[in-house]
Amino acid sequence: MSVTVIPSKPVPAELSGTFRFIDIGVNLTDAVFHGIHHGKKKHEDDFEAMLDRSRLAGVQSMVITGGSLRESETALSLAAQLGFFATVGCHPTRSKEFDEYPGGPEAYLQALDSLISANLHGKGRVVAIGECGLDYDRTHFAPEDVQRRHFRSQLFLAKKYKLPLFLHSRAAHEDFVNILREEGFGEDGERKGVVHSFTGSVEEVIELMDMGFHISVNGCSLKTEKNLLAAKAIRPDKLLLETDAPWCSMTSTHASNTLLETLPMSLKSKYFPSSTKLPSFMMGKPVKGRNEPSAIGGVAWVIHRLNEGVPFEKVTEKVYKNTIELFGLDELRV
Repeated sequence: MSVTVIPSKPVPAELSGTFRFIDIGVNLTDAVFHGIHHGKKKHEDDFEAMLDRSRLAGVQSMVITGGSLRESETALSLAAQLGFFATVGCHPTRSKEFDEYPGGPEAYLQALDSLISANLHGKGRVVAIGECGLDYDRTHFAPEDVQRRHFRSQLFLAKKYKLPLFLHSRAAHEDFVNILREEGFGEDGERKGVVHSFTGSVEEVIELMDMGFHISVNGCSLKTEKNLLAAKAIRPDKLLLETDAPWCSMTSTHASNTLLETLPMSLKSKYFPSSTKLPSFMMGKPVKGRNEPSAIGGVAWVIHRLNEGVPFEKVTEKVYKNTIELFGLDELRV
């Protein structure tokens, strides 16, 4: 059955205020936030300026993504410094690291295990296992069988530590859900995890929610009309938001742009401050094309416009509470 997206009525241009966000998927370990693009220093380190912009946009905290053993170590270190949180795991496209690690896959898994056990409490703690899952769009980095094997091994860590999963799925839905079910993640329950950067179908989003998983969206989740239909199908109690910065920017070519154009200037200046192209870098302004956590408000706005009659603040507050509950971020309850 087809689903029709009916945008809500335009909101008053004077809508303003500070709405609260927690960016649940952000790659703060990426060197581009320190002015290094493709291995070359292109501009001054503007990491702190980027964080300042996120605070002005209402971002209260972030979950820094760990996509490998080394990156997870860096993510936890950053999280401790900044008072944020982190995930620990290995992205499916890096699954070969298990086999290439000194001592083999068992040693790599044990290193992840030790990293988790040492960072379970307090400031900068690990709050999810991942980023793990399957990515059949990029099997040139890691074959399907390698991805499946090491996805399963990381599910063991989630069960051992009773932590939610931070999941990745691309062009692999059938194998993805089958493995989750085979490993005991097939029934709805508490703190199962989140499928982040979701780009699948309406049918897939419904199946994942029925299994108990949350669904997180970013700019990449809102590129096409089919994406918008899937985003609209996410139940309020299962919705999370992220940017996946510095990736997954929202652009004028995306299907979401029509809805984003209704964003009041009072909010647009916070979520999408004026940027400069790389050769003309100016400290204090974002780099054009480099996504930042401040843009999470734009993602939330599109979800708001997809759900006719639901006030923007109701969307943002529900997602804020969902995030706290899933990841156990009790210190952010206010």
